[in-house]
Amino acid sequence: MHARTRRGALARGAAAALLVLVLGGAATACGKAGTPPPKGPDQGALPAYPVNRAADVPDSPTWKAAKERGKLVVGTKADQPYVAQQDPATGAYSGFDVEIAKMIAADLGFGPDRVEFKTITSANRETALQNGQVDYYAGTYTINDNRKKLVGFAGPYYLAGQSLLVRADEKKIDGPQNLAGKKVCSVAGSTPYQRLQKDYPDVQLVGYDSYSVCVDNLISYQVDAVSTDDTILKGYAAKVPDQLKIAGQPFSQEPYGIGVPRGDRAFRLAIDDALAKYEANGDWKAAYDATLGLSGVPAPAPPPIDRY
Repeated sequence: MHARTRRGALARGAAAALLVLVLGGAATACGKAGTPPPKGPDQGALPAYPVNRAADVPDSPTWKAAKERGKLVVGTKADQPYVAQQDPATGAYSGFDVEIAKMIAADLGFGPDRVEFKTITSANRETALQNGQVDYYAGTYTINDNRKKLVGFAGPYYLAGQSLLVRADEKKIDGPQNLAGKKVCSVAGSTPYQRLQKDYPDVQLVGYDSYSVCVDNLISYQVDAVSTDDTILKGYAAKVPDQLKIAGQPFSQEPYGIGVPRGDRAFRLAIDDALAKYEANGDWKAAYDATLGLSGVPAPAPPPIDRY
């Protein structure tokens, strides 16, 4: 090939590559984005929790062990936006449940530098508490009678419920009564998935192994709604409130509690006291507003604490 011909071919190839790049960028800018990118609350909007230097729970073996260790170990989730999410770059945890865990720690006498968060999956929560891997667990942990046979619960601190996430321009879905013939995504085998299957048989149910995939399918118009606990859905809506919103009201009740070792009643009641304190002084609402409140759903009233 002559030098001039070779230069011409190279130039045409470069131009074609540039065109593809430009068109690709334009398509990305004009089309729907995929799963919303990682994003956390504005740290400046979060409350500060003064450490209770006089804290003392002498009848709690869990508290005494943490005091001797020099830190609290707290179990939580790592993949729930604005609820409990770990930043892959820094390793830091953020979200509403993380704030709940921090305010409890402060009232028990432990500042942020003396709290270690540990990711524990849902299937391993009871085991982690029973084996002493964590001192308490805060992460969309629903209180129920079966779990109470294995662990203790402080709280509840939030009353969640199964709800629906839809696109921001959706006008026809305002609750489960509008779902007949609609494609609704949830995690296959989960309680929300089973509830839809049983109570709303006219729904075209789509199951995946993660809610992030469901949300990606919602944004790309492959499904009409995503359904699970409203806290999780509010987190996704908070990331892209111009694209997603919560539709209607929750249609189940899921009281979230702080999991503690079952036999440590003194520890459980101390955490109940901490929750009551921060609900009364406004920090609970401020934490909600800076996290889940970004979804556009106002803070609900905290549920009554069950001091059993």
